[in-house]
Amino acid sequence: MTKKAIFYISISFLTLSCTKDRGLPPVINFDESIYVAKAGKEISIDPKVENGENAGYEWKTEDRVISTAPVFRHVFNEAGSTYITLTVSNAAGADSEEIRIDVADLLVPVISLNVPDGGYNIPEGGSVEIVPVVKNGDNASYSWILDGKEVSTGTSYVFKGEKLGNYSMSLTVSNEDGTDSETFAINVLDPSEIPFEWTFGSDTYNVSAGRRIKICPYGIRNGEGAVYTWKIDGVQVQSSEDPQYVFSATEQGTHEATVTMENGHATVSKSLTINVCPPEGTFRRPQTGNASWDKVYEYTPAPGQFINEGYSADTMEEAVRHAEENLKAGQYVSLGGFGGYIVLGFDHSIENSGDYDFAITGNSYHGSSEPGIVWVMQDENGDGLPNDTWYELKGSEYGKAETLEDYEVTYYRPSAPQMAVQWTDNLGNSGTIDYMSGVHTQDYYYPSWIEDDSFTLIGTRLAPNTEQQGQNYWVNHEYAWGYADNFSPSDRTGTSTNRFRISDAVTFDGLPASLAYIDFIKICTGVNAKAGWIGEISTEICGAEEIQNE
Repeated sequence: MTKKAIFYISISFLTLSCTKDRGLPPVINFDESIYVAKAGKEISIDPKVENGENAGYEWKTEDRVISTAPVFRHVFNEAGSTYITLTVSNAAGADSEEIRIDVADLLVPVISLNVPDGGYNIPEGGSVEIVPVVKNGDNASYSWILDGKEVSTGTSYVFKGEKLGNYSMSLTVSNEDGTDSETFAINVLDPSEIPFEWTFGSDTYNVSAGRRIKICPYGIRNGEGAVYTWKIDGVQVQSSEDPQYVFSATEQGTHEATVTMENGHATVSKSLTINVCPPEGTFRRPQTGNASWDKVYEYTPAPGQFINEGYSADTMEEAVRHAEENLKAGQYVSLGGFGGYIVLGFDHSIENSGDYDFAITGNSYHGSSEPGIVWVMQDENGDGLPNDTWYELKGSEYGKAETLEDYEVTYYRPSAPQMAVQWTDNLGNSGTIDYMSGVHTQDYYYPSWIEDDSFTLIGTRLAPNTEQQGQNYWVNHEYAWGYADNFSPSDRTGTSTNRFRISDAVTFDGLPASLAYIDFIKICTGVNAKAGWIGEISTEICGAEEIQNE
């Protein structure tokens, strides 16, 4: 037993001697199993390695060695996930560990401002609030520079025009990924230097003999103290502070209307043509046996999360073709936010029965009503086009104090993809059509076929009927009757089809229009609101057809 004990002691001593000569094998410890990097920026990873003295390092991905340094430093130029294996070796052995590096795109701020061409023009003593939309603006810093001096670090800025002159303003927004800047002018002018602006819906108006038509400019700016003088065929018929004029069409023929705006600073005139068409019934079209809509004449949606989604249109013709294809396939067409509209025609005149005459199908359901206001038109001049007089179909909200007529919203094209769309209205309000990232990911919600960088939509606006119930639950309540895409308890038939009466058509001043028939219908989104994470309220329609009463 003594010999055996001596043998064991000798073997143990030999083993300890060999280990002492070679040292211990490496042991790798990472702080994380998943690291996050930004595309285009260097990432540095410094693992803790026990027994790493005089060891060799090999950082490897997809059988390719990308570094042999103890500290991993690398720039990934594309977003995505990459798996990296680190192997550390010495004379005593080796250890390997795998990590994942998630590379994200740089979230550089992008500024969008709705600055007019030439900058903001304000009168001396006036002010302008500048509210940018900034993509990737969370946790960013803002710097407003006025003529070389920082004047604010807030997310918006109110400039006060205390002194005449031309000012240079810049906004810089920065975060850890980068910086964006915009520079623009603010011109503080004498009121006489600020140009007068107005817009008319058309240069030509068509109306049947025996009817009245209201002609009214919109988008009036810098018209303080203005007097508007109207002349028909050279004869003055009205002069007042009211820019609108009501023309009574007595005898068939063509008339020249001229309106002149005059105040202490400017005189501006506009000439229009009024065609008094033959009496109602002259161009009435007979029944064809086809109850459904026949043609889409115009598709001008407001910006929205469903606009440009799954289709491409560069012209109105292409947009109309898309709308027709969707409706013929029984799919919906979205009208976007407030004022967005579509114009449909029939291949015959729809008669006024005194009861329900036609129906419009939407996609409403209980708790999801997005009301569209319906307008109707006769082909008064007989050219087969919807270029005559529109009459609103009154609904349950018509005439209420909270219902606004001639409400205007102007939408502005974003300066970069995947950004909210800014809007302003004629009441001095502003807001956005929010970008729904991760849900509707097309680059732009602004209609791609509209060439201008801004456009204005006008119509009747209903009070919102949206309610938040709980933290993340939103309900768009229905209205009583008279609107498309509305889960009405009275005019709805089936799941989401609403019925309409031509006898509900009213003139501009609320009197019965007494139309014997119609040829065209227009549906417009009637609410300017959004419902939290659901997004903007937008009317959707799937078709329209005549109700053939016996």
